[in-house]
Amino acid sequence: MNVPSGIWVDEDGQIVRINEGTYAELHRIGTFEFGTDEYAPAVRDWVVNGADSAYVWTPEEVAAKIRQRTPEEARAEPTFKLGVYFFEQGDETLARTYWERAEQLHPDSWNYHRQDWSFTADGSSGVKFRDKRANLGDTPYYAPLDLGETPGAPSQR
Repeated sequence: MNVPSGIWVDEDGQIVRINEGTYAELHRIGTFEFGTDEYAPAVRDWVVNGADSAYVWTPEEVAAKIRQRTPEEARAEPTFKLGVYFFEQGDETLARTYWERAEQLHPDSWNYHRQDWSFTADGSSGVKFRDKRANLGDTPYYAPLDLGETPGAPSQR
C-alpha cells in the first residue's frame, strides 16, 4: 500500500519482519500525522540483538502478515500497467480506461490512484489525494505499526 515500507532481512537472507508505512519518526502536515517515533528504536534493537530481538517475527508470523490478493486485486496490476503502456503510446483516453478499471478491481489500493494522478498534467494530484484522504473519516491512512513489544521488554515468545 505504501512507500516507504520496511522489510528486515537477516544475514541469512531470511525475512524477519515486514511493515508498511514505516516512517522512522512522527511527521505532521497540518492536522495529518503519519509515522511513529517507535520504529527506529525497534530497528536499533534488532541491530543490537539480532534474532533475539523482541521485534523479530517467526517465519510463520511473517507468512501470516503477507496479505493474499483476491483474483480481482491480482488482475488490477497488469490492468494498470496496460494503462501505462497506452499512455506512453500517446493514447491517454485508452490509458485512463485501464487505470479506472484497475482502480475498480482494487479500490483500496492507493497506489493505482496516486500513480494515475501523477500523470495528471493539471497539477491536481495533491488536491485529489487530500480529497480521497479526507473521505477516509476516522479510518487511518496507515495501518498502526504492529510492534507488539516495547523496547527493553522481555519477549513474549
